[in-house]
Amino acid sequence: MNKARATGGTLTARLGESLRTAIVDGRFPPGTKLPSEAQLGKSHGVSRTVVREAIASLRADRLVDTRQGAGVFVLEPPQLLVPAALSLQTIDPARVSSMIEVLELRTAVEVESAGLAALRRSPLQEEVILERHYAVRACLEAGTSSSEADFALHLAIAEATNNPRFRDFLSMIGSNVIPRAALRTGDEETDQTAYLKLIDEEHRAIVFAISNGDDDGAREAMRRHLRGSQTRYRSLLRENRKAV
Repeated sequence: MNKARATGGTLTARLGESLRTAIVDGRFPPGTKLPSEAQLGKSHGVSRTVVREAIASLRADRLVDTRQGAGVFVLEPPQLLVPAALSLQTIDPARVSSMIEVLELRTAVEVESAGLAALRRSPLQEEVILERHYAVRACLEAGTSSSEADFALHLAIAEATNNPRFRDFLSMIGSNVIPRAALRTGDEETDQTAYLKLIDEEHRAIVFAISNGDDDGAREAMRRHLRGSQTRYRSLLRENRKAV
């Protein structure tokens, strides 16, 4: 595992959460200008790269806005979700059929998201996508839950489309839709290891295609990733029916 990347990802998450909490608690009211990158880096003991990534995550969550030459300013709190959006949060991750439904919907949206990200990403957005990819890999190698890191990767790709509706869509669904059900063929440990290796390879194909500006390759890699998850869940659904 690349320890530098893993540590960088952790520092970014910690700084982002610290700033997010400060904004929500009212320590930085709407309209307030955040301290400069240099000031934040000094006060939190992190590099400017970490500060920029943390600010990018806040901007993606519509908590702040960057004004060219002026700085970063806190935005008004986002509006409450409308009923239609709330319905997307009633997904039951314990129901295999519910997860399949969401995966089909995600495939329809995220395939194009990956393609647009390959065409439109900025250098900073590309850097964030790579960091999110390595953060997922770090979780997989450490044997810890990677659901949140996985969701952050997909959000970073959506953000790189520079069309806010893609990120809005994923945010409405939430991180509980990240598949984590490996197929079982009798050797559960072997199955889980193979499954996590496959997920890492699928992510790598998506991320590298985006980094290379290959929009068709990014779409195909995302399609394989999400359809592969559908196939795995349908297999699990059939197994569950047999057990009834």
